[in-house]
Amino acid sequence: MTGTAGGSGTSSPPDGPGGAAAAGRRPDRAVWTRVDGIQGSSLDLLNARIGRRHYAPHAHDEFAIGVCVDGLETMRYRGERLYSAAGSIVVIEPGEAHTGGPADQGGFAYLCLYPTAELVGAASGWDSGLPHFREPIVGDPGLAGRLRLAHRSLRLADDPLEGENRLLEVLGAIVRRHAVRVPQYETGPRGASGIARAVAARLSDELVGPPTLAEVAADLGLSRYQLLRAFRDSMGMPPYAWLAQHRVARARTLLDAGHRPAEAASLVGFADQAHLTRWFRRVLGVTPGAYRNSVQDRARRRPAS
Repeated sequence: MTGTAGGSGTSSPPDGPGGAAAAGRRPDRAVWTRVDGIQGSSLDLLNARIGRRHYAPHAHDEFAIGVCVDGLETMRYRGERLYSAAGSIVVIEPGEAHTGGPADQGGFAYLCLYPTAELVGAASGWDSGLPHFREPIVGDPGLAGRLRLAHRSLRLADDPLEGENRLLEVLGAIVRRHAVRVPQYETGPRGASGIARAVAARLSDELVGPPTLAEVAADLGLSRYQLLRAFRDSMGMPPYAWLAQHRVARARTLLDAGHRPAEAASLVGFADQAHLTRWFRRVLGVTPGAYRNSVQDRARRRPAS
């Protein structure tokens, strides 16, 4: 297992008259780290301080499990406005739309890791069923401390075995203490989630030249209103917002592979690099250029085999 440094950057204006320093705030900062070799796959970590920026509605393919380490965060999740204070664990399930930002002028800082559902399920030790967290904000100071230690151990990569062990132990404890088991099942194709999956698959397949809502609705035998309502109810955001954050995810993969931001923007369907940058910051908290530079730094630092 190897640790790799990830992207970092600021998303607030440079300090100066009327800038972050004048307001007594530190610039927003998000540092991504990718750790390889966790149960045969990669794991992304995030270390961020947010002073004023708010994340746009987005969803992850993986769990997002984090701990607030300073200040107070607010977020919208499952139709509710929630608050997470220092010491709280936050668990966002895969595919669940959410936002995030500071609850007051003091801002907040947090650590987060993004394990797959398979990894979380394996760590729980359950033979079947999926872990479901009815409450996304978990008040468990002892586990919060263990989560911070696991995050730090993985990020520093001084002892890969220790990092992996700490991760699996804390994931298992979080699931056993705070999740319930739900059966795996398929939702019918005409339900809201089935409609949303069909629309998302169509948009993903036609990423650069997406169809109009009228075209998708006609192909599904729905009105545009029915399509929009079903998609929003299931995904927590309208199709255009889902498409933008999906394009960001695809652009991130291209940046990992060495493409320049302008190339990535064109290949995933953004109008230009500036359009990509706006959405990249809103979803990941860092510019595409800063993220790509960190990927290149990571490759240069990796020892030859």
